[in-house]
Amino acid sequence: MRLNLKIWRQSDSSSKGNFEKYQVTANEHMSFLEMLDVLNEQLISDRKDPVAFDHDCREGICGACSLVINGRPHGPNSGTTTCQLHMRFFKEGDEIVIEPFRARSFPVIKDLVVDRSAFDRIIQAGGYISVNTGQAVDGNAIPVSRECSSKSFDAAACIGCGACVAACPNGSAMLFVGAKVSHLGLLPQGKIEHPRRVQNMVKQMDEEGFGNCSNVGACESECPKGISLENIARLNRSLIGSVLTSD
Repeated sequence: MRLNLKIWRQSDSSSKGNFEKYQVTANEHMSFLEMLDVLNEQLISDRKDPVAFDHDCREGICGACSLVINGRPHGPNSGTTTCQLHMRFFKEGDEIVIEPFRARSFPVIKDLVVDRSAFDRIIQAGGYISVNTGQAVDGNAIPVSRECSSKSFDAAACIGCGACVAACPNGSAMLFVGAKVSHLGLLPQGKIEHPRRVQNMVKQMDEEGFGNCSNVGACESECPKGISLENIARLNRSLIGSVLTSD
């Protein structure tokens, strides 16, 4: 199939970018990233600069493949990362608009690649358990309810791709932070540091320039792992509780 691509090109973070149009012939069995590979081979053979885009595992696990495709983070399919989107969902002659994630806290590095290190700094602020637990104990030594373990596992499914930020009109990272706080705070091992963790991660989130949540719900809709808005509500409750009970 022959496709018309409209791709954002930007040489670096300080340069002004613009859309450029290309045509590419793709097989319906290709993934979206394989289609971009074909385009880049074409550009290189024409002695032109290939399109820079991020990727790693190409198995829907890492989230590095983050793109906005026709206005939607990761493309038109729900619960799917860009690398798992296949060209059979497009048809002959389609125009596909491809952009980087647009958020003040995700500056463009080049073309479709953005700097998401703000997420790393939020994790460094408290997204871990540092309590010394001593030697490894039996897996069943600490009782954990089925409800808590299930909710914790669901929150831990967040891959930190940033689609929630790209989908939010405020550029909020509340779903990401809520998921990271929830998957640790719901377990007994994470409860000791929970109040301090919540305050530190929210403080770092604000310092990174992410916006506030206004309950639009686009983050949950566009999340490739279906992370629930319940995690934002849990984050807000945890933050209020930690502030009220802190010394």
